[in-house]
Amino acid sequence: MADTFNYRIDHQGSLVRPVELTAARAAGDPEALKEAELQAVKDAVVFQRKLRSTVVTDGDFPREDFRSAILDGVSGFRRTDETDADGLVRWVAESLPKANGPLLADWAARLTELTVIAPKASLPSPAYLAATTFQPGHGPSSARELGEALAEIVRAETELLVSRGVRLIQLNNPLLLGQLATDPADPGALSFEDALAVDALAVRLDERPEGVRIGLAPGPVAPAAVDWSRAEKLYGGIGADRWILPFDQGTPAELALVKALPEDRDFCLGVVDATVAALEDIDTVMARLDAVGEFKDLEDGAVAPSRGFADVASRPLLTTEEQRRKIELVETIARYVWGNEF
Repeated sequence: MADTFNYRIDHQGSLVRPVELTAARAAGDPEALKEAELQAVKDAVVFQRKLRSTVVTDGDFPREDFRSAILDGVSGFRRTDETDADGLVRWVAESLPKANGPLLADWAARLTELTVIAPKASLPSPAYLAATTFQPGHGPSSARELGEALAEIVRAETELLVSRGVRLIQLNNPLLLGQLATDPADPGALSFEDALAVDALAVRLDERPEGVRIGLAPGPVAPAAVDWSRAEKLYGGIGADRWILPFDQGTPAELALVKALPEDRDFCLGVVDATVAALEDIDTVMARLDAVGEFKDLEDGAVAPSRGFADVASRPLLTTEEQRRKIELVETIARYVWGNEF
């Protein structure tokens, strides 16, 4: 399905927050924070344009973490004082959620005003939120019910984003790849089958304008071994156009994830590790991509870092300079593969 809308040089959405923005958030002045966020987003657009990215995001700068567009923008959730190992604050669903207005669309509209590069927006998947916020006896009757309500909110927001000029929308469900292991992880509050059904609702659009892609990132790390039948269920169960897959470790499981992908889907491969500062060897990365080219048309592909650089604002994985070098390497790899045809 090769075409001209594969957005070859991608990144997962979140970027390391600038020190000025971090200071403004710590100061607690709402008006000063709003100004700092807008300036940070403007600077981020310039940064991405200079790096010749084929998509542009707001870096998640206006948000605390990659879930915040939903958790801060809808009713029905309660923030707790608990955090997990990744620094994510735990939230609990106390009633079925209702959107209180646009979630990301206003920021996306600003991106379209700042650059002609295709705007991208990232949202947490409804299945992921349902699996991590459902608690029996606290409102929704089941995680599936909660997930379906969230899916309707995400789908409505996706339609709004597309109407505002966004051309690439990425849903993040960090739990899914763990369910593809030959010995799958505990699905928590939502079964694997229910997770597929919920996220399938979110990516369904009645109309897709030319160039629009709805992508899904099923997790930043491939399992040690992939259950092929479960991988086929994943891709067959969720009708995402684009799959953002880990491809930075060179494991057989990473290759298997790409091989199982149906021919009618795009793929974006996370070819550089966003958790370590050391730069990858280009020849090694190219050898891995050559292996993909033996069974996939690389014209359906794109490249990116393996995950967001700061999915939790307060816990960036690299420094700003290390991040820049990683994204520059992604661009270099893209040019090795596709020349200047982006």
